[in-house]
Amino acid sequence: MFRLSTDANGVADTAKFRRVVNRVALNYRIHTNDLLNVQVFTNKGERIIDPNGELRFGPPGSGTVGSVPVTTGGGGNASGQRVPVPVSTQFLVQADGTVNLPMLPVPVNVLGLTLRQTDSLLQVRYREFYREPFVKTAVTNNRVIILGSPGGQVVSLPNDNMNLLEVLALAGGGDNGGGASGYARFGGRMDNIRIIRGDLKNPQVQFVNLSTLQGMRRGNLQVEPNDVIYIEPVRRPAQETLSDAGPVLSAIATLLSTVSIIIFLTK
Repeated sequence: MFRLSTDANGVADTAKFRRVVNRVALNYRIHTNDLLNVQVFTNKGERIIDPNGELRFGPPGSGTVGSVPVTTGGGGNASGQRVPVPVSTQFLVQADGTVNLPMLPVPVNVLGLTLRQTDSLLQVRYREFYREPFVKTAVTNNRVIILGSPGGQVVSLPNDNMNLLEVLALAGGGDNGGGASGYARFGGRMDNIRIIRGDLKNPQVQFVNLSTLQGMRRGNLQVEPNDVIYIEPVRRPAQETLSDAGPVLSAIATLLSTVSIIIFLTK
């Protein structure tokens, strides 16, 4: 198991952690419920001609394949104009680790494979249909969970190998006492951020301090899908006390108002 070492001041040495994270990030392994975007090319990279739009291979987010003629008038005659047909280009990894792909007669087991291994496996499978196929796969539903201040948020990872600073920026930023939006609106302790990774029974925990320049250097850590990032909330005793006392003060005000009305009516 990987364990963090500390220096004489008790500060965690993140150099080894960064090296491990960088290696893992480049070798993400496919899990169940992952959404895969699969692109298949022939002749080592030429785009496949698919006039009927049946293969559903395309770039992430394209969302359209093929086309259909537009009908006009009551007779249903085609006008000659064609419009794209929206079809998903994402393929779900089932609970048994397999994924159903166009043209392949049986589902392909990709559970635990890296993206490179998946590319190689699918290239072999598609050799039955294409000459020198080239396959490119990507996971489109990678995300991390941010907890603490101001509660909880799930942040999607639009790019591979994103670092902690980029993820916090997507979540709305953060400071020690307020701001415009997101986490900055409520504030969070940027000097005590924890990255929790792996099995929750035996997790790896990394402490990051973004309140100093040295901490910012350590903050340039690549995050991994399914990481949990905890931001300790900033404690405001006066505000919290006033908030907790709000219902009591409201009840007292209501009671005093009722008493005042009774006294007024009895006069």
